Amino acid sequence: MHDSHDIILKEVAPAEVGEVDLYQRREKIYTRKIEGFFQKIRLYTGWPLLLAYFGLPWLIWDSRQSVLFDLPARKFHIFGLTLWPQDFFLLALVLIIAAYGLFMVTAIVGRVWCGYTCPQTVWTAIYMYLEQLFEGSRNQRIKRDKAPWSIEKFYRKILKHGSWLFVAFLTAFTFIGYFYPIRELIVDLCYIRVSVWPAYWILFFTLATYINAGWMREQVCQYMCPYAQFQSVMFDHHTLIVSYNSLRGETRGPRKRTSKRVDSSLGDCVDCQLCVQVCPTGIDIRDGLQYQCTGCALCIDACNSVMNKMGYSPNLISYTSESALAGGVMHWFRPRIVGYLSVFILMVALFVYTLVNRTPLEMTVTRDRGDLFVRNTNGHIENIYTLHIMNMTNATYRYNLSVENLANAHLIGNREPEVRAGEDLHFSIRLKVPPDAAAPLNQMIFFNLEAQTDTELKTKVESRFIRPEL
Repeated sequence: MHDSHDIILKEVAPAEVGEVDLYQRREKIYTRKIEGFFQKIRLYTGWPLLLAYFGLPWLIWDSRQSVLFDLPARKFHIFGLTLWPQDFFLLALVLIIAAYGLFMVTAIVGRVWCGYTCPQTVWTAIYMYLEQLFEGSRNQRIKRDKAPWSIEKFYRKILKHGSWLFVAFLTAFTFIGYFYPIRELIVDLCYIRVSVWPAYWILFFTLATYINAGWMREQVCQYMCPYAQFQSVMFDHHTLIVSYNSLRGETRGPRKRTSKRVDSSLGDCVDCQLCVQVCPTGIDIRDGLQYQCTGCALCIDACNSVMNKMGYSPNLISYTSESALAGGVMHWFRPRIVGYLSVFILMVALFVYTLVNRTPLEMTVTRDRGDLFVRNTNGHIENIYTLHIMNMTNATYRYNLSVENLANAHLIGNREPEVRAGEDLHFSIRLKVPPDAAAPLNQMIFFNLEAQTDTELKTKVESRFIRPEL
């Protein structure tokens, strides 16, 4: 829209609802730049996520990378916490918590995750900004794409795609930096000595980012993302969605920019098509709720800008619920929300309890399967065990090893093993008893392991002691 006070808004036929052929050629969507309240929110939520994503691998925590998923060493460093494959239960809890959190948020406020924090949305917004920076406004891009090739068109395309590839490379490099020490990775890249697999994955994720955010865009949300297909089952009449108030907006029609309507039969919608032009998925929100809508609120800001210029009340398009649109009351706490919230709180409590009570020490005891028992020259009965001790801390500890529930038992071997940080120590040890010791033929025993300098760092493992019949 122009700034002239007397301009008549161009009349365009409202968008029609039709069948979509999945095999039809994609029509390029030329989005229009818009600013407004919700776009500021998207900015405030997007930048912290971007800064965290690109910055965390460069932070140092206890003389190592703050976040590093060291797959060869099977160690996952997250600030001061080191997780091992034995902590897979914690990962499962995190995924369950994330799932129920997403379900709960979706049931309350719709697809707010898609509109504000989804990586596909954030990176697509970056690519759209670069496209507008190098190729101009929506009308300029449409005109330039229809025009024959020229020097200006060529270098603008080169600048756009070059910037897209640069952002894609930074994204891929940072992602690999979470699995490969990022400071070593950048040195290896600079001296062109990076190994095959890191180079392959950097290339793979560079192309994936470039294609998904630059070329496919809304198709990723519509056809590839499973969340778009099943999120509607979490909606009800009280879920916040981006909606058009047809009772207030219809009948649509163009008019001069004035607070007084010449035709009283017209509603507030001036049929300017601005809500369609700013939509990254190319839908017309006036046709009702559609699964393609990601809840980004671009159409709300666009419509409010028009309502402000026309002197009408805002929020012809707004975040609301079907219940509120029908004149009812929106209920925030509903049985579904209470259910999601209860499970979410339970899972968070279980995760915190497991994490707080987690012992970063593991021991396994395996009896020698070759001989059930051995009788030495003195007549003592011996059983042989193989011990695996894993120190899952970031410090070296010396431990005391003992046995309980077996009278007159004596350990022969390394009873004070020293295990370095992150080491998985394997060694054999013998346990003997006098030949006349009163004990069952198959006695349950317990191996106790306790750090000498930290009494809280201990574990107990059950095993068996086998002796011959007297």
